[in-house]
Amino acid sequence: MSTFNVPISNALKRVKPSATMAMSAKARALKAAGRDCISLSQGEPDFDTPEHIKEAAARAMAEGKTKYTDVDGVPELKDAIVAKFKRENGLDYKRSQVNVSPGGKPVIFNAFAATLNPGDEVVIPAPYWVSYPDMALMCGATPVFVDTTLEDGFKVRPAALAKALTPHTKWVLLNSPSNPSGAAYTADELKALAAVLLDFPQVMILTDDMYEHLTYGDFKFTTIAQVEPRLYERTLTMNGVSKAYSMTGWRIGYAAGPEALIKQMANVMGQSTSNPCSISQWAAVAALNGPQDFIPKNQKLFQGRRDLVVSMLNQARGINCPTPEGAFYVYPSIAQIIGKKTPSGAVIENDEAFATALLEAESVAVVHGAAFGLSPCFRISYATSTECLEDACTRIQRFCGSLS
Repeated sequence: MSTFNVPISNALKRVKPSATMAMSAKARALKAAGRDCISLSQGEPDFDTPEHIKEAAARAMAEGKTKYTDVDGVPELKDAIVAKFKRENGLDYKRSQVNVSPGGKPVIFNAFAATLNPGDEVVIPAPYWVSYPDMALMCGATPVFVDTTLEDGFKVRPAALAKALTPHTKWVLLNSPSNPSGAAYTADELKALAAVLLDFPQVMILTDDMYEHLTYGDFKFTTIAQVEPRLYERTLTMNGVSKAYSMTGWRIGYAAGPEALIKQMANVMGQSTSNPCSISQWAAVAALNGPQDFIPKNQKLFQGRRDLVVSMLNQARGINCPTPEGAFYVYPSIAQIIGKKTPSGAVIENDEAFATALLEAESVAVVHGAAFGLSPCFRISYATSTECLEDACTRIQRFCGSLS
């Protein structure tokens, strides 16, 4: 046995493993062991990538488009992104203001790596996607959390945002619709936050719009640079093809923002990942420029699943599940369950204990709220079949009913 101790960087020592990936791995292990396990822990559409996108990838391979590309994206994809922002968001960008990265996470990481120094702060509303604070930590900065409440729809309010901002704030990170809560900001709500940010001219805004095309009912999506043009010069507007186009494995994220920032993000990529996969880039061109008619069809299916899950969870004893405006997650509160006992006598002390006991008793994998910075809650992804969701929610009802 080796006695060599691999040194770990101080930056990495500050970082936690992804809780969503960890729970998904536990579910896969249970399935491999023969358990009838239902995993509702990973945010990945269950629809296949549309055929015209796959065909574009095949054409790219046949035409030999398999070599290195410009480090932050081929011109044709940047042009498609420019057209998308103009068409859907009313935002004008040039090709030189666009970054294409190998996924949404690298967009954020590259922006942080290009701009953050020790002592800088990144303001993040909670609940938040699990990777946001750890990426800030890896880049030497300090994440500053702003708690939201179920009563406020898990949306940060202007006064709370203003209180969190300091001379050390470098970034404010907004995510609408949100992972994990599904909360989405209206244009008026974004304008109110923008009014605060206008008083802090050194602060940049990173808006993660990855779930833009997954909103429900009469909700109208807007993004902050669209509703407040005075923030345009210091906003990085991020998106990608993974959720709306069912292209999670293709690994293409993109963003548009200040030209100087985009240039430095490309410098980071030049010494780390280099270009995103060439074939995936051409598939993304077809996604953004091609037919969009399947998106509202998928929206309708997701909305039906959302309504089913919200209804069934609210019938479970001790669960309070609000109805989210977008994405494909629900974030129910289990405040009434904390302190109860399982039939075996184990106490549900927190939401992690709830998720663990649920997995053991009913083989349903969910992610505990502490991983997203706001307890006592848990997250369910309803990006799976109706039959699977009905089965899982029935098991959750049974588990909650067994607590005393």
